[in-house]
Amino acid sequence: MVMVNHELSKIRLAVTLGDPGGIGPEVVLKALADPTITQSCEVVVVGSRSRLEKTYCNLLAAGIDAPLIDPAQLEILDVTLDPQTQQDIQIGVDHPANGAVSFDYLETAIAHALAGDFQGIVTGPISKAAWQAAGHDYPGQTELLAELAGVDRVGMMFVARSPYTNWTLRALLATTHIPLSEVPTRLTPDLLTEKLELLTESLQRDFGIEQPRIAIAGLNPHSGEQGKLGHEEQTWLIPWIKQTQARLPHIQLTGPIPPDTLWVHPGKAWFGLPYQDSTSSQTIQPNPKKLINSAADAYLALYHDQGLIPVKLMAFDRAVNTSIGLPFVRTSPDHGTAFNIAGQGIADCTSMKAAIQLAIELCSRRQVVF
Repeated sequence: MVMVNHELSKIRLAVTLGDPGGIGPEVVLKALADPTITQSCEVVVVGSRSRLEKTYCNLLAAGIDAPLIDPAQLEILDVTLDPQTQQDIQIGVDHPANGAVSFDYLETAIAHALAGDFQGIVTGPISKAAWQAAGHDYPGQTELLAELAGVDRVGMMFVARSPYTNWTLRALLATTHIPLSEVPTRLTPDLLTEKLELLTESLQRDFGIEQPRIAIAGLNPHSGEQGKLGHEEQTWLIPWIKQTQARLPHIQLTGPIPPDTLWVHPGKAWFGLPYQDSTSSQTIQPNPKKLINSAADAYLALYHDQGLIPVKLMAFDRAVNTSIGLPFVRTSPDHGTAFNIAGQGIADCTSMKAAIQLAIELCSRRQVVF
């Protein structure tokens, strides 16, 4: 039963700075300079006020054209840093001090979210190598979020809205930060059941899609070509899809779709480009609604690059990393620390803005429906 909450409070979001040696502080200052971002929520930056002020002054001195928000106008949860660690921070490189600081930022934000101070967290990009150098051996931020939130089920989903057709791309990864050689052994019916349940719950709760259409990728070229190019589809993936469809008739499952064609319909729905008719040589302007209807509501990719290569090809500056299964909303821009351009004032804040906007949308929906 859907419950409607009629007493809505203003959403409070935490935005962490990420690695202080990367572009995180810069894209936060640029994104929050847009007044429309914070019209419907309160943003609290979790990080170092002095680091943010230093970044602000350096960018102003460089004479960049992009608008910046003055840190004096921001509410900042100032994370206390060890003086030596603060002094050791390095711009543009992996460094243990950077890893220690960005870990503390995220740990602080999670603690406050679990205490009810924030409805969501938007995380700046971190360096996994810097985390490990600082003694924090996590594959990424998602794993730390899950551990501290005390959840066993968590999913990494990428969401992006097309600027051409307004279609929303959603792709969930069944496996994430593991070597490609380990993927076939990690994939099991139980794992896919867990990920599919997470995906369905998110589509229903966060996006209002009660009867979602979900496309599932094959593992091998041509989905195994009936066992000639790999056996996983025949031995367990196809039977699992059939059994799951029978068990969950309210969702529509398609698959396993050969990986080389999985992204054809999403690509058409994303770009909505005209094409030349092969018989008449006329240029055809496709109907965006038909293109969108031909695409699924979400795509389940079986491993990291199977999902992220096409997502970044279509939506590199707009995709948002969304953690599903947590007790609070978490989003993040889908780019890294970009050490090679840190401090130069040329970082693009589009993905950070998209991450904040999506977090607001998801928090708003969770306030209304619970």
